[in-house]
Order: sequence, then structure tokens, then C-alpha cells
Amino acid sequence: MAGGGRQPGQLPEALLVGLLRGAFEYQGQKCSAASRAYVPRRLWEELRRPLARETEAISMGDPADFSNFMGAVIDERAFRKHEAALRAAAKDPALHLVAGGECDDSTGWFVRPTIIASDDPHHDLMERELFGPILTVHPYDCDWETALQLVDETSPYGLTGAVFATERRAIETAMRVLRHAAGNFYVNDKPTGAVVGQQPFGGARQSGTNDKAGSALNLLRWASARSIKENLVPATEWRYPHMDPD
Repeated sequence: MAGGGRQPGQLPEALLVGLLRGAFEYQGQKCSAASRAYVPRRLWEELRRPLARETEAISMGDPADFSNFMGAVIDERAFRKHEAALRAAAKDPALHLVAGGECDDSTGWFVRPTIIASDDPHHDLMERELFGPILTVHPYDCDWETALQLVDETSPYGLTGAVFATERRAIETAMRVLRHAAGNFYVNDKPTGAVVGQQPFGGARQSGTNDKAGSALNLLRWASARSIKENLVPATEWRYPHMDPD
């Protein structure tokens, strides 16, 4: 997810909600979940505290209790991977814990929703997808198009992505630069939630062949195309007209 092109004085509530829902719904274990975000540093200074507060307020527990926003991760293997990543992050001086960071396996495989800030856009957590409730944010100081180039060139995946901006030109620039970075591209909305049959879904690069499940494009993937030519007036002379004597 990327944020940019903001009008002065606008509180970024939409970006905050997009980050929380995009990163932590279904414990972040959706193929489309946000795992990295790029936020202008000035906006990050405004966003960081409310984002941390809301992240810490997320309720976890039995998913049968609808008052809970998150449940446990899918199994012990996933839990251990996330646990190891958080332990390593806690010792890494290049990273800053913004919220979360705890794991608890006493009554299930629970990983608290976690936000980590990284000044290095090429840190391992900015390039590796953990498929869990861990969001790494890079506060950037460069211009918008340079930031978009960074987004485009960092990940081998190309499934979903989102951009939050209020300036139309910033949005159009993002659409152009990120043309091949996300098969499903969201503007001012979280990068998750496509419903098959309503919004065709699919991505390229190492995310797939971009066949767009839920559309005719996907049906073509299962067909074996054949071209047929039938000549109703077959040739009866092998020589071409230009070969005739003058």
C-alpha cells in the first residue's frame, strides 16, 4: 500500500482504516493482505500514534464471538514463522516497533497485530511476505514517482495493491507507474475483499498468470483454442498469376 498526494490539513482516517483492515483482517493470512506500506514521512508523523492506538485496541479471540476482529493464525507452523520474525525484529536496530509484537500459544496460535517501521525500504521485512498480521511501513522522503518506482521494483509479486491520495494527478501517476505491480489495484480502499463473480481477481509476476478468476478471461484459461480455415474455392493451379508470361 502506498500513500501520497494528500491535501494539507486532511486527517488520514481512510488510510488508517485501510491499513488496519488490509493488513489484519483474517489475521493477515489472505493472499491479498497488505504486508508492506509506503507513507510520506510527514504524513507518517501524523499517522503513527493513532495507528498504534487503534492497532493495540484490536480485539482477538474466538472467531465465533463476533465482537472479536481477529482470531488465531492457521497453525503452529505459521505461528512459529511469525514468532521468529518478531523476535528477530525486536533485536534489529534498523527497525522500530510501533504496535504489537507479542505472540501467545497458551490457548491457541495467537499473534498480536503488529506494525513495524523501517527506514530501509529494502529491509527483509519490506521484501518478504510473512502471510500473517505483521505490517512493515517505510516512511519515505523522496518524491511521489520515485516512491512508486520503489514499490514497483521491490516485490516479485503482483497480486493486489492500494494507493491512497486526494490529488487526481497523484492517482493517475500511480496507475501508470504500477501498471504491472498489481493485478487488482485499489484507489482509496484496502487491497482485499474482491468477491469472485463481482470483481475479477488475479495477479501476474510470481502471483500467477493474471487470468482474473470470476471473468471470461479465466474461462479462456481452461480452453484449448484452435483456428480453422475452410476454403470454399480451392486453387486448381499451382502457378501464381505473376508467374504468367507478359
